[in-house]
Amino acid sequence: MSNIQDKVVIITGASSGIGEATAKELASKGAKLVLAARREDRLKKMHEEIEKNGGKAVYKVTDVTSSEQMEELAQYALSEFGKIDVMVNNAGLMPLSLLFEKKIKEWDTMVDVNIKGVLYGIAAVLPSMRERKSGHIINVSSIAGHVVGPSTAVYSATKFAVRALTEGLRQEEVANNIRTTIISPGSVTSELTETISGEQLKSMIKEGYKIAIDAENIARAIAYAIEQPNDVAVNEMIIRPTVQQL
Repeated sequence: MSNIQDKVVIITGASSGIGEATAKELASKGAKLVLAARREDRLKKMHEEIEKNGGKAVYKVTDVTSSEQMEELAQYALSEFGKIDVMVNNAGLMPLSLLFEKKIKEWDTMVDVNIKGVLYGIAAVLPSMRERKSGHIINVSSIAGHVVGPSTAVYSATKFAVRALTEGLRQEEVANNIRTTIISPGSVTSELTETISGEQLKSMIKEGYKIAIDAENIARAIAYAIEQPNDVAVNEMIIRPTVQQL
């Protein structure tokens, strides 16, 4: 039996890309899922598909930039399943731009979703995990959390922050048997490039994304981290296309 069987897993950003692929992968291995995203139509469709295929899932429309909604999400998971085993903080945005363009609203949005959203997710599930002295928090960073390039400065800053937060969490919670994992994808097929507002830059980035690997590859990496024995923590993984240089 897989160590994923019957684990209760919350996934944010579950309506597409890595979140959607992870939900399907974990459902196939017997996890009980709590799907969270802003698009209810996509959540409903995913829920129906998972249940049709014999999986177990519920969903809740959630904006990760709201600490109140994230707290409500955690309470919903507890009310439905009685525990939270794994939190996958996956929701993220990538509106790349050059700093001189001063796209301040886009910077604010990235900070709110990519950093605060992760913090709110951690804060929402940590009390129940500490009480049970068991849990696993998986935060999705990026290769941009390791390497900075032109147009990625703010995005990279948010993803470096995710790695810092996760490592700090690991050190603080080892005594409570709470595992942490940082997932840093390279080019992956998703909707991320659609958030880039500059058409020229978007075109360039999309050209680079022609080498992108499918989100299912990241989903399998997440499943691998979860299914390790409880005394084993896979703390960080970088998953990129073989042919991706940076």
